[in-house]
Amino acid sequence: MNLKAPEDEVACPECASGRMFTDMRTLITSLVLTAFAFSSHAGAAPKVPRKAAEFVIQTPDGKQQLLSSYRGKTVVLALMFTTCPHCQKTAGLLAQVQKEYANKGVQVLGAAFDQGAAFNIQNFNKVFGVNFPCGYSSQKAVMDFLEITEPPFVPDLVFIDKTGTIRAQYVGDEKFLSNQEVNIRAELDKLIR
Repeated sequence: MNLKAPEDEVACPECASGRMFTDMRTLITSLVLTAFAFSSHAGAAPKVPRKAAEFVIQTPDGKQQLLSSYRGKTVVLALMFTTCPHCQKTAGLLAQVQKEYANKGVQVLGAAFDQGAAFNIQNFNKVFGVNFPCGYSSQKAVMDFLEITEPPFVPDLVFIDKTGTIRAQYVGDEKFLSNQEVNIRAELDKLIR
């Protein structure tokens, strides 16, 4: 199989549509815009550590879970989309983490914020074995909590210590999430010492 682009065209490996760039100006413009998009996303990283703002999770049964009600516990807050395969995997892993770390003062919380989250969350929790409080919130509430101005890649994981201070915050495109099983436990082990 020949994966080489024809000599008069340059293939863009990042292009999901598989189209070819037909001239060098288009390629350069695309690369500059892509670099700008990633740099502006990276530049929006909030300061850590910082005090966690209040965050409200609407539960499938119509109640509200307040982040502040978990002060005194180490909290992992997962912010996800119900339709995202990476988020679904993370939810299953966090269910295991909740079982392993509950007796060490850790509480996992989850909030979905995709467009259909209010409708989908109950089934999401059932299908992916969620054994921790997991509901939904709005995109604006999530962005305000994360202190970001652009919608984040998902899943997002926020690690909050017993005093209510955010000690770490990872968005879905960060290397931390490429080895979640190891990295989540390592982050928690640092916080519960």
